[in-house]
Amino acid sequence: MPIVTAVKLGFFNYVNYKGRARRGDFWWWILFTIVAQYLVSAANASAGNIVSTALVLPQIMFGIRRMHDVNKSGWWILLPIGNIIFWAQPGDASTNRFGPPAPPTNF
Repeated sequence: MPIVTAVKLGFFNYVNYKGRARRGDFWWWILFTIVAQYLVSAANASAGNIVSTALVLPQIMFGIRRMHDVNKSGWWILLPIGNIIFWAQPGDASTNRFGPPAPPTNF
């Protein structure tokens, strides 16, 4: 189940900016954060704010690792249009300056 794997990766690596993140895992993580924030906010606005705050750091770190997968510096996440374009691109199939491709994960 890819979304479960992506969520685990997001939380296990929430302070890890080194390495690379696969495109599929990244987009599953984005879907999880959007749905979680919506559902919790619909139930309770203050709890929604807490969830949003708790998911900021993992989201940033996942975004940086995704940039590394397309051989770009993590600083590219500061450009809103640029980062969406790079996040949508397939990652490098071979080793780049940020390391080897992210291995397939089985949790």
